[in-house]
Amino acid sequence: MKIATYNVNGVNGRLPVLLRWLEETSPDVVCLQELKAPQEKFPEQAILDAGYHAIWQGQKSWNGVAILSRSAEMRMLRQGLPGLPDDANSRYIEAFVNGMIVGCLYLPNGNPAPGPKFDYKMQWFEQLHAHAQTLLDNNMPVVLTGDYNVMPTELDVYKPERWVDDALFRPEVRAAFKNLVDLGWTDAIRKLYPDQKIYTFYDYFRNAYGRDAGLRIDHFLLSPQLEPRLLQAGVDRHVRGWEKTSDHCPVWIELADV
Repeated sequence: MKIATYNVNGVNGRLPVLLRWLEETSPDVVCLQELKAPQEKFPEQAILDAGYHAIWQGQKSWNGVAILSRSAEMRMLRQGLPGLPDDANSRYIEAFVNGMIVGCLYLPNGNPAPGPKFDYKMQWFEQLHAHAQTLLDNNMPVVLTGDYNVMPTELDVYKPERWVDDALFRPEVRAAFKNLVDLGWTDAIRKLYPDQKIYTFYDYFRNAYGRDAGLRIDHFLLSPQLEPRLLQAGVDRHVRGWEKTSDHCPVWIELADV
């Protein structure tokens, strides 16, 4: 089974890119972030025509998350993180699909740091940590994937010395990600490629894609029940080179069937 995550940076504006990629790669489950569309403007029919069922939580202009599945047997479990009842931002959606729980997340950017946006990011991380522990306690197969807006180590960022004060690379943020993983999750990319430079995001400016000056901020965390099933993982880097594409690349894993 192939599961992918893709920050589309506007699902309607990038719809031709999304549909082209879906046709080319045919993942079984897809998590999308940054829909940048209100609930009623999600392109459900186009997604259905491409062979996918969808659940989504939209938001006008910003944020928004969705889960797509080739299987009709997909059940919504949660919209929003517990512990953040007043959060107006659409950043987390969770479903039961293909015998597992899939959590799709778009963690706050947090810049400028320090400041209220950084405080919100750390609060969100704290609630994600608590929910991730609850998921582990249920002893279910779980995938937590999406745009974490964190470069966990210096290997995950081009010229790390330029990012020391950025909210995606501050020590508190990297520590929060490490604490999350240390609960018992497996970082799928680093499990298979512990020492390899792998980027999932390239800024639109300064020819970042052409220079391979990127960041690894889109991650797959697997519960202990799924870690033994991990076969492959990768980044569809070439999609970043398509016309009118997102600044993120699709990232995917392949799990052995049970």
